[in-house]
Amino acid sequence: MARVPTTLLFCCDPLSPRKVDDHFAEQAAIAQAIGAIVALLDHDALLAGHTAAAVSRVARDSGELWYRGWMIPSQRYRELAQALSSRGCSLAVAPDQYASAHELPGWYPSFEELTPRTVWSPSGPGEIPDESALAQLVTPLGDGPGIVKDYVKSRKHEWDTACYIPDLRDTANLRRVVENFVELQGEFLAGGLVLRQFEDFTDTADTPASEARVWWLDGEPILIGPHPDNPTAHVEPDLTAIAPAVSRLGCRFITTDVARRVDGVWRVIEVGDAQVSDLPSTVDPTALIGPLVKP
Repeated sequence: MARVPTTLLFCCDPLSPRKVDDHFAEQAAIAQAIGAIVALLDHDALLAGHTAAAVSRVARDSGELWYRGWMIPSQRYRELAQALSSRGCSLAVAPDQYASAHELPGWYPSFEELTPRTVWSPSGPGEIPDESALAQLVTPLGDGPGIVKDYVKSRKHEWDTACYIPDLRDTANLRRVVENFVELQGEFLAGGLVLRQFEDFTDTADTPASEARVWWLDGEPILIGPHPDNPTAHVEPDLTAIAPAVSRLGCRFITTDVARRVDGVWRVIEVGDAQVSDLPSTVDPTALIGPLVKP
């Protein structure tokens, strides 16, 4: 029996919807070259809630699809899965698995011993807890510095004003930083507020941390490469303790961003669904796309 080709679902170009978005064009070309079918998703339509229009270019009865594209909020991803199901298709990563890898509360329990101590509180865009609520929330983190983010992203490029908190017990400053973060995230605040202990990952006072992005498929590392923030840095992290946590999470296709702490211990900074994780331009996309396409 002939093998059914793998289908990869890419975001279309917003201005030329019959083409793959330029950011993913090389990955799509490689997928086609090694025998995959490329389908197109209108990401803008999906985010606007027009799910039927978003998947209108996906052939009916295409079977299982791997998505490679821009981030999708978990609820919209669930709607995408429903829209594809009505066309006789399914996503290789189920909505529950996507949410578990994409949002911190989903992945944190599996990685708790390998990542900075963390607390969180569900909230919506524009919602800012008062000082007493924030002080109570961060109590489990103890003294010292921390960072604020949401369930998916931080504002690390506004490090001093909307990310880093020098002293979690300074509740007035804690609230100021949280307020700045919430205002900058605006309508894109995902899930709620996350507060994390700060750990020092710099090799020296003047040297950035040794950081890597590891791509996992069905519990196995298929690609170890640089983090997109430092695409020319190549390090080999110790995955001995991390692999069991990936298995515990039980998601098909994820990334772990790992960094070496000043004491030499490799720690997990972030986990993400690999379908929406960025691939640095310095990495050959074949290393990522090939394992998805092969039977």
